[in-house]
Amino acid sequence: MPRTHDTGTAAVTIDAVLAGRLVRPLFQPIVELSTRTVVGLEGLARGPAGSDLEFPDRLFAAAGAAGVLGELDMLCFERALEGAMAAPVAPPLLFANGEPAVMDQPLSPRLLELLASGPSFRTILEYTERALPAVPGSLLRLAGQIQLFGNAVALDDVGVDPMSLAFLPVLEPEVIKLDMSLIRDPHAAHTRTVAAVVHAEAQRTGALVIAEGIETEDDLVTARDLGAHWGQGWLFGRPGPLDTVRHPYNPEAAAALRRPRPGFHQPAGTPFEIAAARAPRREATREAVVAELARVRDIAARDDATVVVASCSETIAARLGVPLYELAGRARSTIILDRPVDGELAVAIIGAGHGYAATLAGADLVTTGDLPTVAAVARVLLNRHTRG
Repeated sequence: MPRTHDTGTAAVTIDAVLAGRLVRPLFQPIVELSTRTVVGLEGLARGPAGSDLEFPDRLFAAAGAAGVLGELDMLCFERALEGAMAAPVAPPLLFANGEPAVMDQPLSPRLLELLASGPSFRTILEYTERALPAVPGSLLRLAGQIQLFGNAVALDDVGVDPMSLAFLPVLEPEVIKLDMSLIRDPHAAHTRTVAAVVHAEAQRTGALVIAEGIETEDDLVTARDLGAHWGQGWLFGRPGPLDTVRHPYNPEAAAALRRPRPGFHQPAGTPFEIAAARAPRREATREAVVAELARVRDIAARDDATVVVASCSETIAARLGVPLYELAGRARSTIILDRPVDGELAVAIIGAGHGYAATLAGADLVTTGDLPTVAAVARVLLNRHTRG
């Protein structure tokens, strides 16, 4: 039986949408806040006009119910690329969303074909923070693949969940998108905390900051006060066909974006090797290791938005007698590797703007509070993690 989603308007099946590639790409401008020139477009998906699947909430709900969410998500990405590539004047940058629930699927042959054809613009794949705890390993692997084509990644909706701040240094995106809720409540303590952490990360990595939900001139002032370079919202244009974009393109926009770094999200070496290359070694007595694990527990207990990633080989676990799950404290997300690193113990804990890692191999122990090093250890661990 055809899988329909009938709400009283023209009925259409999700199968027909997929078979006929009936997703319509609309585009919303992203502008440079000081000049209001368009630096990029965000591709947004719509179903057949006038149908019950025209709007994205129903379109994606129907795909989820039918078990074809991955196919729809990939089609939306493809159609956004096709639309931008067919435009008489290509945008400087194209932003496209990834659905967190299917972030672990491989790129489709059609999408690979489009990316390999060498579009004149760079594509930025947006992850929402919902993808971070769900499929962290797949997220990093996909980021690595996107970078191979010269493209970039963005972290979307930053500020909705404090945990997104913990993943910022792990993903190290080229673009950070502040959620519109921060614009609506700029004086809240949470907003100021998010803005401070994002500013520090942008200063450290060269990431560009976009504020979403700019609807008024006052919103624009607030966005700049929160540290945004670029902005998006109804003040600059609603989603529509490409020919409705009313501000001129900024040809220098792509140059403002950090250059791609193939291999960054899949660092070579083990967690211990990564840490030992940047921090001093000391003797791994049982007392020293137990003390460091207690320190990890204490750090996790201070903040309920931290993320703990841990791996411990069976031989070391038997020697220490400390279950890894006990290290979680109040951590928001705890990821224990299902494929431990042979002969090593590694624990990385990351919060909003801070981190700590403890690694052990043989008779040596390396610990560090240097956030880039902790993030690199976490990347190594997460690339080994296979469970959702």
